[in-house]
Parts: sequence; C-alpha cells; structure tokens
Amino acid sequence: MKTIDKIYINGAFVTPHGTEQFTLINPTNNTVLGQVVLGDEVDVNAAVAAAKAAFTTFSQTSTAERIEYLQALYDAVAKRRDELVSVMVEEYGGTLAFCRRSVANTLESFRSNIAVLQHFQFERIVGSSRVVLTPAGIAGIITPWNASNSFICGKLSTAIAAGCTAVIKPSEMSALQTQVIMECLHEAGLPAGVFNIVNGTGSVVGAAITQHPDIAKISFTGSTAVGKSIARGAAETMKRVTLELGGKSPNIILDDADLESAIPKIIAAAFMNSGQACIAGTRLLVPESKQDEIKELIKQAVAQVAVGNPGEEGTAIGPMVSIKQYERVQHYIQLGLTEGAELVTGGTGHPEGLEAGNFVKPTVFANVNNNMRIAREEIFGPVLSIISYDTEEEAINIANDTDYGLQAYINTTDVQRGRRVANRINAGRVLINELKHDPMAPFGGFKQSGIGREFGVYGLESYLEPKAVIE
Repeated sequence: MKTIDKIYINGAFVTPHGTEQFTLINPTNNTVLGQVVLGDEVDVNAAVAAAKAAFTTFSQTSTAERIEYLQALYDAVAKRRDELVSVMVEEYGGTLAFCRRSVANTLESFRSNIAVLQHFQFERIVGSSRVVLTPAGIAGIITPWNASNSFICGKLSTAIAAGCTAVIKPSEMSALQTQVIMECLHEAGLPAGVFNIVNGTGSVVGAAITQHPDIAKISFTGSTAVGKSIARGAAETMKRVTLELGGKSPNIILDDADLESAIPKIIAAAFMNSGQACIAGTRLLVPESKQDEIKELIKQAVAQVAVGNPGEEGTAIGPMVSIKQYERVQHYIQLGLTEGAELVTGGTGHPEGLEAGNFVKPTVFANVNNNMRIAREEIFGPVLSIISYDTEEEAINIANDTDYGLQAYINTTDVQRGRRVANRINAGRVLINELKHDPMAPFGGFKQSGIGREFGVYGLESYLEPKAVIE
C-alpha cells in the first residue's frame, strides 16, 4: 500500500500541515491502493505566499524564457510517459487507449503553448494607444479526476506561457497520478514558487484557493454545481474565472448521413472515457424515418464494445471511478426505465463476471423524449439516449433545448449543410463527421457549460490583462 504524504510548495516536497487522510481505491476491483494526506488552509496560504513571491520576477520573463521552461516541462514529462499511463489505468480505471490519449494530450499542452508563444504579440497598437497584455497574477487551478494530469498540465502550461504563477488543487482521488506528475514538473527545474500543488478536498483546499485575496484568477474544470459555487466565491475578490463545466452533448444524424461510417464514431463519442466525459455525445438525434434502422445498428455495435479490465488491450469501457459514481449511473439507468424509455441494450447491474469492480453495462435507450431526465441531466457514464426528429429544424431545436452547450456532433455527407447546421448549434465546439481534439482551437461552453475558453490564443488571453498605455 502506498502513502502520499507530501505536497509541493516553493520548489520542494513538503509535509502538509493538514492531517486528514483519504483512502485511494482501485476501481477495477475495489481494493485499497493507498492513502493520501490532505492539505488544509494553512498549506494553501503557504503555497499562495510562494506563488506571490515568485510572480514578482516570473511575470517579467521574456517569451523566449517561457518557451524554454515549457520545453523543459515537456521533456521531463515525456521521460515518464509509460509510467503516467500505467498509474492512470491503476488508480482511475481508464482504458489503455484512453490513458494513452490523455498522456498524449498532457504532452501536447506544452507543445501547443510553445507554438502560441512563437507568434503571440504581447504589445499591440490599438487606436492611438499601446496595449500591453500583462500576466493576470496568481492562478488558482482546480482540476477533476477524469483526466487529472492532462488538466493540470493544460492549465499550468497556459499560466506559464502568460507569465502567471500557480497554486494547483488536483482531485484527491488522483493522488498517485499527481505524485508522478509532481516529480516530473519538479525535474524541469522551474524557479521555486512558480507552481505549487496542494492535495486536498474541494470543501477545504478548493474553498481556500477560491477565497484567497491574493489569487487573481481561477481555472476550474468540473461539475456545474461546483462551478457556480466557485463563481460566487470568486466574486468576493473579483477574481477572473474560467469554468469548464458539465455537458449533455447532442449528436445529430442528418438524413443523408453515411451510417456505416457514422455509427462507430457515435459509439465512441457516447462511451469515450467509459462515459465519464463532459463532451460525451450522449443525446443521439436521429430522423424518425430511420429510427428503427439506426437503433438496430447501434445495438449491434454496442454488442461489440469490450467492457472489462482497463489494463488489457482492446478494452473500450473500464469501471466507473468510484462506487459512488457507479451508483449514480445505476440510478439514472433505473430512472430511464421508470420514465418509460425503451431499453435497447444494457440495463442495471454489473456485466457478468465483473461484479468486483465498478463496471456498468453500456446502456442505450430509445424512444426518449427531450424532457426526460436521462436526456437533460449529465449522467457521466456509458448511457446513450436516442431521440427522434422529423425535420432538420426540429433537430436543431432539440439539440439546443438543453441547459448545456459544451460540444456537439453532426453526421452528414454534405459538409456545407453540416456547417449551416453547426452555425445554429449553441455549443463551444461542433464536430462535423469527426471525433478529434484540436489543441489550438478554443474550448469551453455556452450556457451552464461554463464561462470562458481554454487552449490556443483564447486560452492564453484568459490569463492576461490588457493595459492601455496612452502617450
């Protein structure tokens, strides 16, 4: 059993002031992996003090210096790529395929911010004034458990590119992953205090970061409910906030779509990261005239989806991260049955032979209407709802009839038609006949999917304040 009893403050691994412990559980078999000692408000204060001291000089670094730091971070993380994958599989239960993509995204965050810096203008002439884009200050970074190190490095690399220092609170459920990434980041040799990492709960460490008057910006990825709480707390000291929150992404099959090509992407979009993804395409909108055909094709495709040990090649769906998350998904599957949706495949309970872990049967409901809770609320598990429509206009209306607006998908053989539909969808990203990530394109949500954007130029600018110098 492993014990994580250090946090990272001012360039060193230190024993936290906090004494509360959290048990780390392997979701594949629910055995104990270890314990993590959690930080507290005293630890946050120490981390902020270190970040504040470092900001004085780090904010004045040149673009070339920041590029060197980002390259050093990339090199240090790349050395331990395989270890980062294996610890993610063990602690989180992500499949090998997903964990490899997640670590690739972790590395890409450094490379993409280097690319942005190579062309970014921190001074611009606007009107008759000189506008200087200056680092906002100390960034409070709060990350979730479903791709922990990718979120840490994505946000931290952008903060560094901007000249900000950071205090990071990862999920306490990801402590083994955090330990490895801390060691990587330490090896990169950045100035002490530029980044600080405090393990802890949201109610203690997250709240202390949100309330601290010396933190200028919060970047948070997680649930909409917690995001609202952070926004309220940040308002007290007028912190800037970037909030990437929940989603209930529509996946529209237009009537001219090539189903043979579209169905595999639809299944992958719905069940990505075992369904534990804010961008999962869990509302499948299909032409009424093709509903029966599509339903059968989906059923056949899901039957080929491998559920099981996430460490085995070919596994597509691993366990839910915790018993709590397993029970949440079970609740929604039962709710779908209660609401009168047609169960196409899956259902409640564990898949046969996987009773020891937090495994869920990949589940598909048909004859779902958009007012059902399974169509409106984020489940965060491998549950897909099929909703029919009669006209393109109705499909657009159903797609937009949601509290969320993070990502959407469109399947069509007419790209121009796809673009016209995409222009009318209220979502931060719309993917047409694709299932890919662009690290240079802005990412974030409309409505209750969040505030602000991450990645590329838009992400960098969210860590900067424009200062007009009028001469």
